[in-house]
Amino acid sequence: MERIKALEQITKQLKDELVICNIGFPSRELYHVKDSSKHFYMMGSMGMASSIGLGLAIAQDRKVIVFDGDGSLLMNLGSLVTIYNQSPENLVLVVLDNECYGSTGNQCTYSSTTNLKKVAEGVGFKNTVFYQESPEVEIDFAPVLEMEGPVFVHVKVKAGNASVPVIPLEPPEIKERFMREVQGN
Repeated sequence: MERIKALEQITKQLKDELVICNIGFPSRELYHVKDSSKHFYMMGSMGMASSIGLGLAIAQDRKVIVFDGDGSLLMNLGSLVTIYNQSPENLVLVVLDNECYGSTGNQCTYSSTTNLKKVAEGVGFKNTVFYQESPEVEIDFAPVLEMEGPVFVHVKVKAGNASVPVIPLEPPEIKERFMREVQGN
């Protein structure tokens, strides 16, 4: 399954959740399949989506979904330990694993030899889910949304980026729109 298809399938099942999306192409793809003021599209800070999502989950009660990549997660592996120890019940970390740094030139990561779900379980995550890369598999995200967090979701996807345009919003617009949503304005 392509990453954009995974994003499309998961976001069709979201309602009021706040979403933090990893930098570059994942954010562009999410914007393309379902733009929302509930989505925070990261334009920089590789490796920080999980940390930003953690802070947001701690600061308010709405469910927070973080779309991260394997490369970004590996760059900030300490965030898993912090998420587990803070244990926000409203956080779901979704790692879209294409075994490469898709936004910086498709350099290989080590996720092909590292089982990220087992890493999360080793840290202490009780609720983990794995979706194998397959074009015919439909992601049923409803059970994940019912789980008490923090939840770690590992989704294997094909390498490559969808051909989608750049997000037509400036970073301050993205931030202000998202802040209004979080504050309920």
